Order: sequence, then structure tokens, then C-alpha cells
Amino acid sequence: MPSPRRSFDEVLAQAVADLTDHGFDSAQRVEFWTRQLEEAAQRVAGSAHQREEHLRRGLETIYRRLVERGGLLRRHRGVGRFVLERVRPHLRAELDRRIWASADLIRLNRRRAVDETLQRFKGWASSIPAGGSDTTNRREVKHDVARSLGSLTFEERRVTIDQGHKLATSLSDILARDGGALAGRWHSNWRQRNYNYREDHRERDGVVYAVRGNWALAAGLMTAPDGYTDDITGAGEEINCRCYYEWIYALRDLPREMFTKKGREALEQARGRSSRADADGPALTA
Repeated sequence: MPSPRRSFDEVLAQAVADLTDHGFDSAQRVEFWTRQLEEAAQRVAGSAHQREEHLRRGLETIYRRLVERGGLLRRHRGVGRFVLERVRPHLRAELDRRIWASADLIRLNRRRAVDETLQRFKGWASSIPAGGSDTTNRREVKHDVARSLGSLTFEERRVTIDQGHKLATSLSDILARDGGALAGRWHSNWRQRNYNYREDHRERDGVVYAVRGNWALAAGLMTAPDGYTDDITGAGEEINCRCYYEWIYALRDLPREMFTKKGREALEQARGRSSRADADGPALTA
């Protein structure tokens, strides 16, 4: 049995040959080959179920590594496992949401690939004069018509990678929000080889953005000299963005320039209490 791809190539070759020989002499001729190509293209695209299942397993593997095995805590220094367990229902809901969104993207990409293939064919076929053409480069025509289908597997791999990173980023954001993070330090992977980074994301590298409405802001202990996390696009939000936040929870871990006078005084007092053996409570680190 011929492979779906070979069947499509054969149908396309026959369609190009027929239109090259006869030209656009009737709408029926073009519609006939369009139907044949659509059926063949659908066989190439195939059912999205297998790819969706593969993507679902991949996202669930990321979830297990970050949540069930605690890998998420590496970018949340000072957060205990009990906090991760407390917000787990929200994290699981995000996994389910991301699985749905990813599957929908795959279905849309497959539909788009077939539609673009038929559009290119009909655009070319309707340009051939009745009686045919002696100047048509059949190889170029076939390559142009088939290129959307040819890139489908690559596009689906990109979706899988991008959605995996978006899941990891979303889980981290949820833990930061529900865990009471004060700020986040932006990390760009602009040094990564062959990474097509965004210039404005590179400029954010190392910058610390405050989480709006956190307890230290409300208490007048810190400021946001470089703005807030919700002032800019989120890490991993844009397509193929690989940036991420390292979240800050302890007042002492903030950059010096983010402290108010009141905040510096409170931090010094907390350090003094922690250095005495008869301290009444923990240092101001939350």
C-alpha cells in the first residue's frame, strides 16, 4: 500500500500534468483535481488524535517533573513543599487548560495546511490559459503547492516545544502568585546558540520586577524602580519565548535599590533579632 505522502505526490503530479496540458478550460476540471488533492492532503495530515496524545503525554511528563517531583521549587527559593501541595489544584487545572489549548492548535494547524495547499493549487490552476502551457515548470509548481503540508510535522514539533515551555512558565507563575512572591528576576536565554531571541527580552535579562500588590509594597518596605511583572509581556508568553523568572520571596534577597528607608530599617532590625539568642521570632524573610 502506498504511503499517504506518496499518494498525495502522485495525485499532485497528475493534477499539474493535466492542467499544464489542457489549461483552465473549465471550472469542472479544476474542481475535480481540487477534490482529489483535498482527499489526498487529508490522508497526509491524518487524524490529529495520535499527535494530540503524544503532546498530552509530553505535557504530563513536564507536570510530573515540576510538580509531583518538586522541580518547580528550584526557581522559587525559600518556598516549602507544603506551599506547592497547597496550590496543586490550581497547577493541575493549568495542565488541563494547556492540554486543551495545545490540541486545538494542532487541529487548527492541520486544517490550515490543507486549506493553504488547495488555495495554492487553485490559484495556479486558474492562471493557466485554456489549451495548456509549454512554459510551466512542473517541479516548481508541485513544490510550491505542497510546501504547507511538507512543513506540517516541523510546525507540530514547534507547537509541542512551545507549549511545553508555556506550561512550565504558567505553573511557575501560579506558584509565585499563590505563594506570595515579592518580585521576579527575568532570565533571557539570549546566549543560547541558535536561539532567535527578542531584543527587548535580552534587555530585560537580570532586571527585577516587583509583583504588584505584594505584602512588602503594601507595608511600604519596597518600591518598584523597574516596574511590575504585569507591566510587560510574561516570560514564555510570546511564541517561542524561552525566558523565565527566578522568583524572590524574602525581603533580604531583593536588590538594594528596591528598599524604601522603612524597608532598610526593618531589614536591619530583623537581622539584629536573628543574631541574638533570645530572639522572639523568625527574621523578616517572608
